[in-house]
Amino acid sequence: QVQVVESGGGLVQAGGSLRLSCTASGLTVRDYAIGWFRQSPGKERIGISCISWSGGSTNYADSVKGRFTMSRDNAKNTLYLQMNSLKPEDTAMYYCAAIGMYASCSGSWFVSRGKAFWGQGTQVTVSS
Repeated sequence: QVQVVESGGGLVQAGGSLRLSCTASGLTVRDYAIGWFRQSPGKERIGISCISWSGGSTNYADSVKGRFTMSRDNAKNTLYLQMNSLKPEDTAMYYCAAIGMYASCSGSWFVSRGKAFWGQGTQVTVSS
């Protein structure tokens, strides 16, 4: 049984930083392209970052490019999202999900529909 757990969210002032973690069991993260997604109230869930199954490439939404960095620790079977220079508009529930086995971060990676193994999410709130 696959279980994905996100953690690391919290309340932070604008300009601050947080590091989110996504730990999986029952699934080997290095075999999958994994994405971080976020959803604000009344808005659709959308991908903001992706790491390919090989770990050799990442992709980011324009809204977070240059501020967020996604990484992976194969030994811990864990993905991370380092978020710097946070803005109030980054306030959302953050999720990680599998994009595909042996997949890259191309095409419709940022679309939440059809992605597998969602966790419960972790809330990030950025105050102005």
